[in-house]
Parts: sequence; C-alpha cells; structure tokens
Amino acid sequence: MQSNSYESGRLNLPFVGHCTFAKSPVCLDWNRIDADVAILGAPNDMGTQWRSGARFGPRSIREASTLFSFGHAGAYDHEDDVLYLSRDQLRMVDVGDADIVHTDMASSNANIELAVRKILACGAMPVTLGGDHSIHAPVIKAFEGKGPIHIVHFDAHLDFVDERHGVRYGHGNPLRRASEMEHIVGMTQLGIRNVSSSNRDDYDAARRAGSEILSVRDVRRLGTEGVLARIPEGASYYITIDIDGFDPSIAPGTGTPSHGGFLYYEVLEIIQALARRSRGNIVGMDLVEVAPAYDPAGVTPILAAQLLMNSIGFIFHERSKNRR
Repeated sequence: MQSNSYESGRLNLPFVGHCTFAKSPVCLDWNRIDADVAILGAPNDMGTQWRSGARFGPRSIREASTLFSFGHAGAYDHEDDVLYLSRDQLRMVDVGDADIVHTDMASSNANIELAVRKILACGAMPVTLGGDHSIHAPVIKAFEGKGPIHIVHFDAHLDFVDERHGVRYGHGNPLRRASEMEHIVGMTQLGIRNVSSSNRDDYDAARRAGSEILSVRDVRRLGTEGVLARIPEGASYYITIDIDGFDPSIAPGTGTPSHGGFLYYEVLEIIQALARRSRGNIVGMDLVEVAPAYDPAGVTPILAAQLLMNSIGFIFHERSKNRR
C-alpha cells in the first residue's frame, strides 16, 4: 500500500497519478517480481458467447481500486479490530497485462499461462483480472505441479461444457478444463442457478469429477459455516470469481447477468472464513467478466476492486499470524 499519509508527502488523491491496482508499484520485469501479491491483467474476451466487453475489465477494476488506496498505511476494520493490507503484512505490485493476440485464443492463453508461471516462479501470489471466464483455464494450468488444489468457484453458471462445435476454451468451458488437470483435486461451485447455466450432462460430469454444486439458495440455507463444511480440508485453495455470481442489482456490468445472485457480504464472508480455516493457504485468485460498458455508474468494477482488496487483506493477515 502507499507510504503517503495525511501529514506528509503528496496527498495523492484517487484521481491523481498512474492507475495501477490500489496504486501499487509497477513491475514489468517478470523475472524480478519481489512481492507477496502480483496483480495481472488478462484482457481477453474472445470466449464470450453474447455480449463482449470484458477485455476492458482489468482497466476498469484498476481505476476503481484507486478509491481504496487514498491516504492510509492500511485498511482498519472496526468490526474485526484488525488493520488489513498494512505494509508489514503485504508487498503488492502490478505487473501489467498478458499480451492478447486478437482472434488467436491459443496464443493469448499461452501468454496468460506464461505470465502466471513467472509470478509463481518469483514466489508471489497471482491475482488475475479478466477478461471473460475463459482466462481461468490458462491461469490454473500454470499451477501445474503445485497441487493438490481445490477450486472455490463463485458464479451464476457451471462453466463445465466439454466441447461445442469445436470450442473447448470459451467462457463456458474453464472449470471442465480445470477438472482434467492432475493438480486439481476437487471443486466447490457456489451460486449456480437458473436458466442457461448448463445441461444435465454437464452437471453429472461435474459431480463425477468431484464437484460440490450449491445454488445461491443453498448457500443462504447453509450459512457460511455450513458452506465451509462442504469444502474439503487438506488442500490448497484457488478462488475464481465470476462477477455474474452477484445479483445484477449490484453488479450490472457483465455480459451474462443472472438475477437471484449473491449480495456482497455473502461472498466476502465465505472467503474470509476460508482464509481463517486454511490459515491463509489460498494460492491464487481471479475475478472475471466485468464489462464496464454495461454499467455507466461504475458500481461493478468498484465491487470487484473492493472484494479483491478485502480478500487479499484477509489472506495475508492470516499468513502474518502464522509467521508470528
């Protein structure tokens, strides 16, 4: 976080300066990433089936995140009585974007995978900003050899299509592709609901692959602790968040909105509880499908930035407790 304070140095208001995630330092030499967290953009929306525009998601989330970086050495939460995101807990850099080659999904995915592998090789936790959900497949592939990993997936849609008309790497396929990887040992898929998510065969295939599928109503019935009891222990955790898992009343800026979705604290409290139970053993995150053109008020990227910053704070607070 910023070293500036109210008393000295630049005031550095949110609309001043370079627009990196949370105004973090830039690191464009991917062989020399010296940080706990590296923010990567993956602005690819070639996997969309209806409304495109998520290629502008990383820029919009970075801009929104500057709102939460003004004037503090951390983020004090009076409910938890904890200072999150403090400099003694966390070093965060923004490593820019993976290069996207228009119309070439294979090359674009290879570039995303390479970027994440570079981050991991430097010992940082990757937080990837999409892009549509297709970017999850190359991101999670980069964790090859770092399992066992259990994926916690927030979404309106199952994303477990195998292949349709030769398409295997669209935004309806990424969790199916992840399930085929040896380092992935299971999934908990939360928020899945309503029409157009997937067909019965895809649900059957997901369950055979070890997925626990819970709707929004299931999550509300179970509560945070009940959901946590459905997530197996003994693995590292990777979190993938499709912004359409949230209700479009609070996240309208997405290509495939689905009513009946989560509210903010329903997702945040599950992530915080998982960070506590796993003692911060969350190895990566991505947040996808923010399409700012469909949200003139800009509330969707603000939601995305706020959720990511709080989640990063929870994870590294637990890690710092372990170090002590």
